[in-house]
Amino acid sequence: MTRRDEDEAPSAVLIAGPTASGKSALASRLAADLGGVVVNTDSMQIYAGLAILTARPTAAEVARLPHRLYGHVDPARPFSVADWLADVERVLAEIRAAGRLPIFVGGTGLYFEALTHGLAPVPEITGAVRAHWRAEAERIGAAGLHAELAGRDPRMAARLRPTDTQRLTRALEVIEATGRSLATWQSAPHSAPLVPPETAVRLVLEPERAMLHGRIAARFRAMVEDGAIEEAAAFVARGLAPEMPAMRAIGVAALTEVAAGRTSLEAGIERSIVETRQYAKRQSTWFRGRMGDWLRAGTVEAAAELIRTGGRAGDAAPG
Repeated sequence: MTRRDEDEAPSAVLIAGPTASGKSALASRLAADLGGVVVNTDSMQIYAGLAILTARPTAAEVARLPHRLYGHVDPARPFSVADWLADVERVLAEIRAAGRLPIFVGGTGLYFEALTHGLAPVPEITGAVRAHWRAEAERIGAAGLHAELAGRDPRMAARLRPTDTQRLTRALEVIEATGRSLATWQSAPHSAPLVPPETAVRLVLEPERAMLHGRIAARFRAMVEDGAIEEAAAFVARGLAPEMPAMRAIGVAALTEVAAGRTSLEAGIERSIVETRQYAKRQSTWFRGRMGDWLRAGTVEAAAELIRTGGRAGDAAPG
């Protein structure tokens, strides 16, 4: 992390971390202390209809402190990183005009990367190409998409998980529409970042693994008590296309099975806890590989002190 002059205020605070790490509590604490505005940087918390299962801030928290870009996207609408960045540009202008500090918090590494490094100049894809590959996604599934991509664009196929329907579809759309790999487009000069990394305090909150696993289990059980089963059943009842990203929110599939009586409550909870732990591991792997120059902290208290000092605390160290 590039260190700023001690008297120079940061342009923003960026808090990343795996799910259930405590980053939302940290962001709220900082917003209260510093007069900040919390800006969602999580690709699942953007969707309407999944307040409980995506652990969005509660109505009481939103009433107490300003939060932006939570639950504002219809889950039936395709929504890209570029769409999120366009929303951020508008919100960021409002926050800065009000003289407040933007505090970006979430677990989506691609969002943070776009925020701090800009976007590659990938051209618009025609509606016909989009419609074709979305239909193919429904017909052949993620595994079929990955096989198709491996034949057309092995470089991107090697980068993407065989289960990631959304990104596999995107890669196929790009190679179909432009004749060039998405990897080639991504290596081109990017747009100017909305938050240049050297102007911000950037931190990854990384609790010890056993502590994180305990929090994941406790939080999911609390979600069930708060109505997560009913939320999952109502969400699935909307009849959204299965390839839509929001349908892959952890807990939706497992708790729908519980609601339908096809599996036990305990089995549904345990499946969801395991999936959440696996997701947290993938997030942490991304943060280690792509955010190596961000500050690290294991607790909310340590993180708050690092952010308060701009990373100048004696025990501060990049990851």
